[in-house]
Amino acid sequence: MKTIFILLCSFFFISASAQNYTARDLKVSQYIDGTLLSPNETVKPPLAILIAGSGPTDRNGNQMMMKNNSLKLLAESLSNDGIATFRYDKRIVKMMQDRTNFSERDFKFDDFIEDATAVVDFFTKTNDFSRVYVIGHSQGSLVGMAAISSRSDVDGFISIAGAGQSVDKVIVDQLGKQAPALKENAIEAFNDIRLTGESKNFSPGLASIFRADIQPFISSWMQYDPQALVAGLEIPVLLINGTNDIQVDENEAKMLQLAQKNASLLLIENMNHILRVITEPGMDNQKSYNEPNRPIASELPNAISTFIKKN
Repeated sequence: MKTIFILLCSFFFISASAQNYTARDLKVSQYIDGTLLSPNETVKPPLAILIAGSGPTDRNGNQMMMKNNSLKLLAESLSNDGIATFRYDKRIVKMMQDRTNFSERDFKFDDFIEDATAVVDFFTKTNDFSRVYVIGHSQGSLVGMAAISSRSDVDGFISIAGAGQSVDKVIVDQLGKQAPALKENAIEAFNDIRLTGESKNFSPGLASIFRADIQPFISSWMQYDPQALVAGLEIPVLLINGTNDIQVDENEAKMLQLAQKNASLLLIENMNHILRVITEPGMDNQKSYNEPNRPIASELPNAISTFIKKN
């Protein structure tokens, strides 16, 4: 069966350049460790907070069996352009390292929103930055929108490969393309979770989505509607998606723009989910998920820098 990708994780590239920032590791709370990059010789720069996508993703955009440094490279590029950045490990990374306190059943989607809120609180209370922006990648887009939905102290929001539908609808759409025989069973399982909080009658082929220990998390994730959240934002919004993203289709970004008429939409030609430009058909897209030295598409940080400097 084909691999099922669930929301986890220009022909120009960023060239190597001199490091124009200072890096400092920070602990924001018991769950949040991250890295702050501060541009050199810049007084009170704007700050961009990067929120990672789904799974046990660290501050660099990596997981245990997947190293591509997507968020690290994005942060470095922005900081080289005069924008401070903070990126952090998701709490699940730390908890998995301490197996005595780790249980999948204890996780809720609200935990990630709580962490993102704590990070925004931490930096908006300092006097070190001229403005504060939130950048959410993949699942981090929904986390970021939820964390700032009722705030007035954030200056802009950027979604990269963010879903335009609730997670159950996104997964059903993915199954329809990659494993259509499992689509109807997934719809039934999601309906069971929505109505009763659990599902027992699902195909073994869907166990990675519906195993018992992860169902409470899925149930809590399903409650959030990205279109409703983005529609409520009263700050500048930039929506970005790659046209070669095999995890989040570009139509998801278009759905978000329909919900938020004032948002700007950028589709980056051939960019994939982990921010690389893929022009060759076949396995090159999946191979890039473990190529940390492969540069990210230059159009991405350039567009974000332009957005931040204008807003």
